[in-house]
Amino acid sequence: MRVRKLEQDRGWAMTVAASILKPTLLTATSRTWIDGEKIPATGGCIVALNHISHVDPLLSAHFVYDHGRLPRYLAKSGLFRNKHLGGFLTALGQIPVERLSRNAVGAYDAAVEAIGNGECLIIYPEGTLTRDPDLWPMKGKTGAARIALATGCPVIPVGQWGAQEVLPPYTKTPHLVPRKNIVMKAGDPVPLDDLVAARTTPETTAEATDRIMSAITGIVADLRGEVAPSERFDPRLSGVRETGNPHDDARRASPRTRRKHSR
Repeated sequence: MRVRKLEQDRGWAMTVAASILKPTLLTATSRTWIDGEKIPATGGCIVALNHISHVDPLLSAHFVYDHGRLPRYLAKSGLFRNKHLGGFLTALGQIPVERLSRNAVGAYDAAVEAIGNGECLIIYPEGTLTRDPDLWPMKGKTGAARIALATGCPVIPVGQWGAQEVLPPYTKTPHLVPRKNIVMKAGDPVPLDDLVAARTTPETTAEATDRIMSAITGIVADLRGEVAPSERFDPRLSGVRETGNPHDDARRASPRTRRKHSR
């Protein structure tokens, strides 16, 4: 496992976070980092990952940090409403975003500015934990593609597997025994040059999103040693809520609906 030395100034907030979180993650998990050197050592870039657990941001930050970059995120705006946590996240350089809201435009502008300032931005293109029953990457949102097309920055796809064993989706108790192995693998930059050169339209943005999700899915399939579904799961077409715990809908439904949902 090759790692790269961090050259950027960490700042006080990242120093505090790294001193607490990295030893904890080293103790709680083992790691298999693959091809992390494909993340550019300098310059603005997007690292795009599949999303399978609420612990993902900590683990992906570890992966990026181990390969010489400071991780920046588009984080849920609700986290910033707490005065102390919000101040700490801001000091870490994280960007608040209000999902499914017109105010998300402000996050887009901030993300484009961060890329222009040479930051490494971690994005989960699915926008939330995958709703796919087998945890395959689902249909992506267009945010990462829009940022990439606007800036021309490289998009590095990363597939991960194992985080769901540490903290299964929508659960609160981590499973630390036996120790779980986290695997993350970076791929080559997603080929988007032809779309960057073209006029940005809903069609080019959709194509860029599909290429990003296809690259991530291919890596995940390799890590799992399985064949990915021929079509990505789409929450809207499946009648599954796009935010929050989708299992809540089944619990609130009638017994007959619950039986149907659980099949």
